[in-house]
Amino acid sequence: MAISPKPPFMVTLEINLLLVALTALGLLSRLWSLSHPPAVVFDEVYYGQFISLYMKRVFFLDDSGPPLGHLLLALGGYLAGFDGNFMWNRIGAEYSSNVPVWSLRLFPAVSGALCVPLAYQIVVELGFSARAGLVAAILLLFGNALITQSRFVLLESALIFFILLAFLSYLTFCRCQISPFSPRWWFWLLLTGVSCSLAVGVKYMGVFSYLLILALAVGHSWRLIGDQALSNMSLLSHLLARGLALVLVPAALYLGMFYIHLAVLIRSGPHDHIMSSAFQASLEGGLSRITQGQPLEVAFGSQITLRNTLGKPVPCWLHSHKNTYPIRYEGGRGSSHQQQVTCYPYKDINNWWIVKDPARQDMVVASPPRTIRHGDVIQLVHGMTTRLLNTHDVAAPFSPYAQEISCYIDYNVSMPAQTLWKVEIVNRETDRDTWKTILSEVKLVHVNTSATLKLSGSALPDWGFRQLEVVGDKVSKSYHQSLIWNVEEHRYGREQSELEQELHSPTQMDVARNLSFMARFWELQWKILTMRSENTEHKYSSSPLDWLTLDTSIAYWLHPKSTAQIQLLGNPLIWYSANAGALLYSALLLFYLLRQRRAIYDIPSDSWGAFQLTGALCLGGWAVNYLPFFAMEKTLFLYHYLPALTCQILLLPPLLEHIYQHLLRSEALRNTFSALLVVWLSSVFLTYRRLCPLTYGDPPLSPAELRGLRWKDNWDILIRKR
Repeated sequence: MAISPKPPFMVTLEINLLLVALTALGLLSRLWSLSHPPAVVFDEVYYGQFISLYMKRVFFLDDSGPPLGHLLLALGGYLAGFDGNFMWNRIGAEYSSNVPVWSLRLFPAVSGALCVPLAYQIVVELGFSARAGLVAAILLLFGNALITQSRFVLLESALIFFILLAFLSYLTFCRCQISPFSPRWWFWLLLTGVSCSLAVGVKYMGVFSYLLILALAVGHSWRLIGDQALSNMSLLSHLLARGLALVLVPAALYLGMFYIHLAVLIRSGPHDHIMSSAFQASLEGGLSRITQGQPLEVAFGSQITLRNTLGKPVPCWLHSHKNTYPIRYEGGRGSSHQQQVTCYPYKDINNWWIVKDPARQDMVVASPPRTIRHGDVIQLVHGMTTRLLNTHDVAAPFSPYAQEISCYIDYNVSMPAQTLWKVEIVNRETDRDTWKTILSEVKLVHVNTSATLKLSGSALPDWGFRQLEVVGDKVSKSYHQSLIWNVEEHRYGREQSELEQELHSPTQMDVARNLSFMARFWELQWKILTMRSENTEHKYSSSPLDWLTLDTSIAYWLHPKSTAQIQLLGNPLIWYSANAGALLYSALLLFYLLRQRRAIYDIPSDSWGAFQLTGALCLGGWAVNYLPFFAMEKTLFLYHYLPALTCQILLLPPLLEHIYQHLLRSEALRNTFSALLVVWLSSVFLTYRRLCPLTYGDPPLSPAELRGLRWKDNWDILIRKR
């Protein structure tokens, strides 16, 4: 009998129909009527502005985190042909025809939809049944707040998606240990690192989930170190592979996000003033139009403006004007009554100074220019009043332990001029470096008293026109940005027009070439981390304690004429069940640990391992995404709790299955438990359906129906007065 040969190439494809169905339901719940409402919804007013700036390639700075989330949102607009021409200035403003609403909301919606099958797969990978995974997926599918947050131009759904993808990737990687260094092993390990980096790239809160996975990886690596079956070379390979995938790859991806961000945003924009002069000059337009081609090296006779590099509370420039300090400050302390010197947060003609050689009377640049180097002594002459920058042993107005800075007026009294300043270049490469425009960071140290010119940051009263105080600091000798200044605008002072042609071509600056990507990256990173959002009271702001009990809601949108509205409001049954599950898990864990101390082991070792890992990942995920908010000084909203809530929800189905399998001994108890679960899941669905008009903003409800949904007094469901 002839045997038919097997085909040379054969592919076997396994499809989990349950996963396909859950994905389809997730997409349906998030994509249904996605363009409704055709108006700006809550924080779309915030993220939409960044999308428009990306479309116009205009630089901006967002202190909430790295740029990946904004880039992904902007990608939807770019692919749909959005030109950025829309004013995102008001919640509820109707979108114009040129705004591709569906495309802009697509990425958050798909991210939220994919969280449903991810929840199923995570529970299965934790070692529990498909039924437990199905319950987890159902809870995310019918979570009203999760649906609402994923249907608009917002980033929480993307953050949750990448966190869950990182969890799933690491769990699957752990199950691949029987075939280390196989393609499948490498794929899941690398995907873990990539997902962690993407989570951090969307919002900085993702870093806590990343640290959680690193902690789990360190614990597993520690066990590998104790495995005597592994050779030293094999152990080293394991550790290096984890370091590469979980540290180096995420770091490279993180840099890549900023590289794309800075490569796209090449034009001067509204946030330029926050950045350093060098950064500003590297952008098209703005400061670069003023500084391009100006002399690079500062020389005796140069006319300059000096900007303080601190930038807090606002960027400002060394400034003087003809007004003098009051004879006495508040509190009765006397002043020098000399000409005021301040730091002024606006460009002004009184910000210009002339760098003078103390040994010469002329204040023009020689031919060839005599450049100033580190350690040289200069005088600074205020351009408009021709008075010299001075300090002396008189207490500053609001900093009594520092010296007053003034421009010297000769009153013919025993207060001699002390106007010599030594230039110290902080970022010099050698001790003979020249003072360069924009690029050099300098400290100006007073020769007579050793005081350093410093921005104190205090605002002067009306007599100082609310400008910022500048002092002579004799204490701070280390590097601090309040002590550092850089030349921003620079021109050579000339005595006669014939000299102009001769001096027209000194070494000129091109900051775009001098400022590397890494220099711009570190500056932008530092600004994002140190910039603080104003901690303002908002109508819908809340505290982390309010989130646990769902004592708050947020009105996202209200129809201008009807009662149709969208509320960020969680499914209360899911919310409180997740809280109860976390408490019950903690109590069970403590019970098992105490019993094991007495050498009593209630469950098999493999079930105990799955129980522990579930708690570490899910309860740990809840803790790292929730507890840090107690230490944050920023305006907080209910949506900040959604990543923590998702992790808490994932804990519940494994806990229920654990109770069913290990704590319920009789068949009658198990049947009763199963019936209660069916009732509970049915109630979850019915609660979801009841709140759907507030989740999707359709249909409008009558005032009586809206009052019926106000289950808590703190829920701000809007009812129009007729």
